[in-house]
Amino acid sequence: MMKLSNLEQYIRYIELDRDNVPSFSEYPFNLPAIRDLQSLSFHPKVTFIIGDNGSGKSTILESIAVAYGFNAEGGTKNFNFTSRATHSDLNNFMRVVKGTKKPRNGFFLRAESFYNFASNIDDLDREMSFGPPLIESYGGRSLHEQSHGESFFAVFLNKFSGEGIYILDEPEAALSPSRQMSMLSRMHELVCEGSQFIIATHSPIVMAYPESLIYQIREGFEKVSYEETEHYQVMSSFLNNREKMLSILLE
Repeated sequence: MMKLSNLEQYIRYIELDRDNVPSFSEYPFNLPAIRDLQSLSFHPKVTFIIGDNGSGKSTILESIAVAYGFNAEGGTKNFNFTSRATHSDLNNFMRVVKGTKKPRNGFFLRAESFYNFASNIDDLDREMSFGPPLIESYGGRSLHEQSHGESFFAVFLNKFSGEGIYILDEPEAALSPSRQMSMLSRMHELVCEGSQFIIATHSPIVMAYPESLIYQIREGFEKVSYEETEHYQVMSSFLNNREKMLSILLE
C-alpha cells in the first residue's frame, strides 16, 4: 500500500486571504463556510465537507479546485470550457498549500455541471482530426449514451488512477445506494495507490469511509466523527423509527 505522508499529500491546507476580502456581508464571503474561515487542513487520504443546503460547501470546494488549476465546471486540468460563467471569485482569495509530491493525475467532478463536461468531450472528439478520441480514456462510450449514474461511474473506473488528487462535489447525486458502496471500494483502491480525495457530500454511505476527516459546516467548520454527523443521525433515526417518523412528518 502506498501512503502519503502529511508533507507529501497533494493539498495540505488552504488559507483565506481575509485582509483583502472586500466584504464579509456579501456573497460568497457571507456564507457560513467562509465567513469565519482562517485555514482548513486536509487528511492525506480522504476529507469530507458536509453541511446543509446553502452552507457553502460546494462554493468552497469549487474555489479549491479552481485555485489548484482545475476548470470551474469540472474535468482534468486540460479542460478549459465554459458553458455559463457562474462560479464565484472566491478562488482569487484562496491560497492552496501543496505538499512536496506532485500528483500524476487529478479530476474535479461536480454533479451540477457534469452534463456540460460530457458534452465538451463529445464536441472535442468531433473537432479532433488526429489521435485517439478522448472518450477512449473514459471507457470508449459517450457519457451521454449512458445513464447519469453509469456515466459518473465510468469516470471513476476509467479516468481515475493512482497518485491522483480528486475533488468531488456531491458524487452521490447520480448513484444508487449500491453504486455508492461500489464507489467506496474504488476510492479505497485509489487511496491504497497514493491518491487523495476531498469530497462534499450528503450521503451517509459515502462519508462512512474509514480513517477520514469529516468537517461539518454549521456556523463554521467543525470536526466531527461519523456518528456525530447530522446526516447519519437523521438517516439512522428515520430507518430505525420509520413509522413514528412518518406519522410526525405526515400528520
